[in-house]
Amino acid sequence: MMIDSSYVKDHKVSGIRLKSGTVILARAVILTAGTFLNARMYTGLSPIEGGRAGEEAAKGVSSDHESLGFRLGRHKTGTPPRIDGKTVNFDKMEVQPGDDPPPPFSYQTESLELEQVPCYLTYTTEETHDTLRTGLDESPIFTGLINGVGPRYCPSIEDKIVRFSDKKTHQLFLEPEGRGTTEMYVNGFSTSLPEDVQVRALRTVPGLENVEVTRLGYAVEYDFFPTDQIKPTLETKRIEGLYFAGQVNGTSGYEEAGAQGIMAGINAVLKIRSEEPLVLERSDAYIGVLIDDLVTQCPEEPYRMFTSRAEYRLLLRQDNADIRLLKYAQKYNLLPSHVLERMLLKQKLIKEMISQSTGIKVSPNEMEEIFKKYNSSPISQSESLNQLLKRPEIPLNALKHFFKMEIPDKRLKEEVEEQVGIDIKYEGYIRRQETMVNKFRNLEKYFIPDSILYGEVNALSAESVEKLSQYRPISLGQASRISGVTPSDISVLMIYLAKGKMRSKAPKEETIVL
Repeated sequence: MMIDSSYVKDHKVSGIRLKSGTVILARAVILTAGTFLNARMYTGLSPIEGGRAGEEAAKGVSSDHESLGFRLGRHKTGTPPRIDGKTVNFDKMEVQPGDDPPPPFSYQTESLELEQVPCYLTYTTEETHDTLRTGLDESPIFTGLINGVGPRYCPSIEDKIVRFSDKKTHQLFLEPEGRGTTEMYVNGFSTSLPEDVQVRALRTVPGLENVEVTRLGYAVEYDFFPTDQIKPTLETKRIEGLYFAGQVNGTSGYEEAGAQGIMAGINAVLKIRSEEPLVLERSDAYIGVLIDDLVTQCPEEPYRMFTSRAEYRLLLRQDNADIRLLKYAQKYNLLPSHVLERMLLKQKLIKEMISQSTGIKVSPNEMEEIFKKYNSSPISQSESLNQLLKRPEIPLNALKHFFKMEIPDKRLKEEVEEQVGIDIKYEGYIRRQETMVNKFRNLEKYFIPDSILYGEVNALSAESVEKLSQYRPISLGQASRISGVTPSDISVLMIYLAKGKMRSKAPKEETIVL
């Protein structure tokens, strides 16, 4: 089923139109076209239309949305060659085993019994780089065939040897494509060089001297929509009921795309139900940071989510993800009753254990052997467990026998102790970030009317008027994160809203994913 365009009436989406001319009606549509919009693939100087090897490009969708008033940009990404693992000499590489035991993504998964499949580490050589240089005159990147902006943090191998010419080697990770295949993914060797150069360069890498390539690497250039055109719900500002998610929003990476997909889906359903949308805050989750960055910064290069982008990353830990997002799980009835009960119990036990840590004091004699074991300085008088656990060298495991708690569930006990240990050791830093979050939330409470005309707000700088009119932030908090909007501009807006111009947030229907 080939999609031709969105079906729009009076600036509101009504469904989709197929290439055949058939219209499928829907009250919400989510466009998740990935790298397929007007996509062209490059291996050397001969482009092929397509968004992925063996799959057609999506043509017509870009021009249709452009006719609706949307602006387009052009990005590029790439993929490395795949090789036959049977032709690899693993003895010349470093084994990279998986975690033991492997941690599951879901707290509902008790354990993973699958045998771990290792990856392997090897390195390019100076001969590899010399071989790659012989193909630069046939590189679509360096000859100007590709004009799209690529991801700065994931450069191609030919880009690496030019930009980092002082580096004699670059790491390569060989990753199995699956349990039922011998094919492997050469992570770190993304390239669009011609076939003969790719093969010759790979065979200069230790362990790959006799390697057979099963699929060549290639670059993909494709259309995307600059993100000042979407709301924090991922609904477009121009067309009601139309949502953009994934690489069409200028992001790069599977996780980033998956995060947007689930948020667009949730918000499309909530809109159909006439319910309040779900917008995660920057202090709630990395998804909140990702989407907030998109709608306030409009990245000019493919966006990747790094922990360094989150100012509250000490709060956004994997050990507290379930507790951190519990309020949303409860609000939307997402969890079976037994799972919800376990999470509430975990929350209660964490609070109890932290409370006990401040109330239980131990004497110098009780701690003598522990101090010797962990090479920690002794105490002259009794101190609380909380104070002792703040010492970086003393783990909670060394003091847990002092606590008056029995948790028969072994896994729950481990989860509680892990989080308590972190919360106590980093208490000062965590409190500081929580104070920052509270200040941030105060600004988020000031909602800005959709109808506001920034040019009529006295005392706003010209740059601020331009940027605020472009991004149309939904709150003062969001406005404060837009480049070019100063603290004094925020103060002016706050006074303006306080004079009776402020209103509460109420973004007021089937959903189709393209």
